[in-house]
Amino acid sequence: MIIGVDLGGTNIRAGIESGGNLFSPRRDPFNTKQSKPETLNALKEFIRPLIKPEVKGIGIGVPSVVDVGKGIVFNATNIPSWDRVPLKDILEDEFRMPVVVNNDVNCFILGEHQFGLVKGLKNVVGISSGTGLGAGIVINNQLYNGSNCGAGEIGLLHYLDHNIEYYASGNLFQVRHNTTAAAAHKLALEGDTAALGYWDEFGVHMAQAVKSAVLAYDPEAIVLGGSLSKAFNLFSRSMHDSLQDFPFPESIKRLKICQSQNPDITLLGAAALVKI
Repeated sequence: MIIGVDLGGTNIRAGIESGGNLFSPRRDPFNTKQSKPETLNALKEFIRPLIKPEVKGIGIGVPSVVDVGKGIVFNATNIPSWDRVPLKDILEDEFRMPVVVNNDVNCFILGEHQFGLVKGLKNVVGISSGTGLGAGIVINNQLYNGSNCGAGEIGLLHYLDHNIEYYASGNLFQVRHNTTAAAAHKLALEGDTAALGYWDEFGVHMAQAVKSAVLAYDPEAIVLGGSLSKAFNLFSRSMHDSLQDFPFPESIKRLKICQSQNPDITLLGAAALVKI
């Protein structure tokens, strides 16, 4: 039994993984504006109810670059006080069990590879789109972090007048259309013509993220996750249409692109960190 933790910008979630299933799920708001000691104390107290003799370790995904070997978190997104946090040492001292820390999108694709839609495939990429956009990579059945846990940050690649993340995340709806992705999703499901157009536009930009992932890693499959993936049926067509000019058409024909189905997959992936 392993505890999996997903530390988000506004919420924190956790549960106990056993046999590929999640038990005792928890979710709480997370006040990211507090001081470093306050946020760390809140994290400890959130995890504490899950600690029991049968639990053998803790895996935690954070929205940040991580020194994976030492478990040090650097400049966590949306947590201003977390400029440098030796999270592994802090939690191991507190709970007296092994702790493994990694990027949250890496946990997402590890969960899909170990327990989810791409189990059994060797080379896969997960693209998560919400407030921002990032990717996680599995190559030859191994989670690929890169030298500095920066592999997969395709959202920061230059695109048009900004970068991919600027257009293929919730930012598109706020900056270009003065709304939110959630509101645009609701309106599009009701048949609103303008909102449907927003999602067609989003699909074009998401295709750029897919192209970048294919050029860099040539995966067998890409799993789309994050809050915006819930609208997959609204942007899938324009995304696939925009992939037709890819320079290696056979790669696109063979590529499987799917929508993540398990809302707990990142927690399962975080727990799997302890086992790999």
